[in-house]
Amino acid sequence: MPTDVVMPQMGESITEGTLTKWLKKVGDTVQRDEPLFEISTDKVDAEIPSPAAGTLQEIKIAEGATVQINTVVAVISDGQAQAPGASAQETAAAPADDSVTPAAIDSPATDDEVPAAAAGSAGGGGAGAGGTDVPMPQMGESITEGTITKWLKKVGETVERDEPLFEISTDKVDAEIPSPVAGTVTEIKFPEGSTVTINTVVAVIGGGAGKSAAAAPAKPAAGAPAPAAAPAVAAAAVESAAATSGERLRSSPLVRKIAKDNNVDLSQVAGTGSAGRITKTDILGHLEKPSAAPTQVSAARPGAPSAGAAPAAKAAAPAALPGELVPMTKMRSIIAKRMVESKQTSPHVHTVFKVDMTRIVKLREKEKSKYEQRNGVKLTYMPFIMRAAVMALRKHPIVNGAVEGDAIRYNKNINIGIAVALDWGLIVPVIKQAEEKNFLGVARAIVDVAERARGKKLAPDEISGGTFTLTNSGIFGEQFGTPIINQPQAAILGIGGLNKEAEVLTDKDGNDSIAIRSIQRFTLGFDHRIVDGADAGKFMSDFKAYLEGWAEDIG
Repeated sequence: MPTDVVMPQMGESITEGTLTKWLKKVGDTVQRDEPLFEISTDKVDAEIPSPAAGTLQEIKIAEGATVQINTVVAVISDGQAQAPGASAQETAAAPADDSVTPAAIDSPATDDEVPAAAAGSAGGGGAGAGGTDVPMPQMGESITEGTITKWLKKVGETVERDEPLFEISTDKVDAEIPSPVAGTVTEIKFPEGSTVTINTVVAVIGGGAGKSAAAAPAKPAAGAPAPAAAPAVAAAAVESAAATSGERLRSSPLVRKIAKDNNVDLSQVAGTGSAGRITKTDILGHLEKPSAAPTQVSAARPGAPSAGAAPAAKAAAPAALPGELVPMTKMRSIIAKRMVESKQTSPHVHTVFKVDMTRIVKLREKEKSKYEQRNGVKLTYMPFIMRAAVMALRKHPIVNGAVEGDAIRYNKNINIGIAVALDWGLIVPVIKQAEEKNFLGVARAIVDVAERARGKKLAPDEISGGTFTLTNSGIFGEQFGTPIINQPQAAILGIGGLNKEAEVLTDKDGNDSIAIRSIQRFTLGFDHRIVDGADAGKFMSDFKAYLEGWAEDIG
C-alpha cells in the first residue's frame, strides 16, 4: 500500500517549509528512516527521513518550492518501482498506521531559536525505546523556555541520579539541572547555546554503561547515504565546513535562495542569529530597506557588459564602527526586555529618605565578632534593613500589593526579593514569609540565598513569588539610585551608600550642634497606579523611625 510523505512541522510556530533538495529520484528504493529530502525553514535546516520502506513512486513538489506543513510532497509504494506516471490515486488509500508524519528530526537548531517540536519523539531515544527522556525544566511559573549554556556530560558517559547533567539560563535563574536517573547519556538532542521550550526533551539517559547504538552508529557502506549526524556533531561539522571554506556565510538554504532570487550579496546583510547567522527575518528586512536596492546589482560602467553577462561587482562593505559587537546572553536580553516592560507598565515615582544609621553602626561594630562566633553567620546591615522594611510593610500593606487588571491584590505574606549581582547578570531570589522570621532567621536566609544564587543552586520556586524587592547598589559607592520595579510588584527599595556626614543635631532644649553621623539614603520606587505619594511617605517614615530607633534583639 502506498504511503504519503508530508511536509513535517518543525516547531509550533512553523507553518511552511522550503523543499531544497530531493535525495532520491522516482523509481529509487528507500529504507524506512533513510534520508529522503532536505527542507529549510527560517528556524531549522533538516534532512527528512522516509516514513516507510519501499519505492519512491511519485514526487509531487519540485526542489525550491515552499509548501504548507502536512502537504503531501511524495508517495512511497511498498512494491517494486512503478512507472513514473503512476500516482497515489491509482492505488488504495494507505492505512492510518502508515500515513504518518515523519518523526521530528534530531537536527541542531541553526538559528537563534530552537523549535519546540525538534525533540518531541525524535531518534528513538525516548522512554519508550528503553531510555529516559530528560526534559527542559520549568524554572518558574512565568518561564516558557531556557537556554542550554553547557553540557556537563557527553554522549557515552555515565551519570548518577541527581548528578548535574547540564546548565541552563533563563531571565530568572541560572541553574545546574540534575539527571533524573542513573545511566548512560545515549543522546544529546540540542547543542550548547540552544534556546528550548519547557518540557522539550533535550537528552536521553539509557540504562547501560557505555555508548548505545544510537550514540555510536556503524560506519555506512560505500555508496550508502550517510546517516544524519547527532545534533552537536552536526552543528560542529557545519561550522567547521563554513570556517574552512571561508566562502559560505552562516545562513540557511532558504536565506540563500531568497538572496539569489533577489540578487543580494549576503555579505551586506547583518545577521542577528546565533554566532551572526543570517535569518529569514534579516534578509527580508534587508530587502525592505530603501538602501538595499543599490547593493543588489553592480554599478554599470559605460560600455560594460550587462548583469546577465558577468557577475555583479561586490559592493563595498560599510565602514565598521570602532569597538567590539557582542551578542547579549539570553539572561541579559530578557532582563532588558523585562525592564522595558516594567517602565511601560507602571508609572514610576521615586522618593528618597535620609536615615541616620549611627545607632546600628555602633551596635554592629560592638557585636559582629561575637555574633558570628555565636550564630555562624556574619552580621551585615542587610538584615537590619529587611526587618525594618517588613515592619513598615505590615503597617502599610498597599506597598506590599500588586495590580491585577482593575483590582488590587493585597498579598497575605511578605515575600522579600533580594537583587544579587552576578558576573553574568542579575538574579532576585525570594525569602518567603519574611514576616514570620526573627532577626537571626532573616540574617541566615539572606546569606543562604545569596550563596546559592552565585553557585547556581537555587530551586525554581526560590526566584518567584516576591511581593517586595530590596536592591543594594550602595555597595558600589553611589548615594542613591532610582530602581525599576520588579513586576508585578508595586514597589522596590533602593539602598544607597553608607557614609559619615556632618549633621545638625537638636537636643531636647532646642540647642543645635554639628556632629559626625553615619548616614544612608534609601529610595522607594513605587507604582503610582495604586501607591499614592502619601502612602509612600508614611511607609518610608516608619521605615526610617524603625532603623534610627533600633531596639530589636539581634539574637
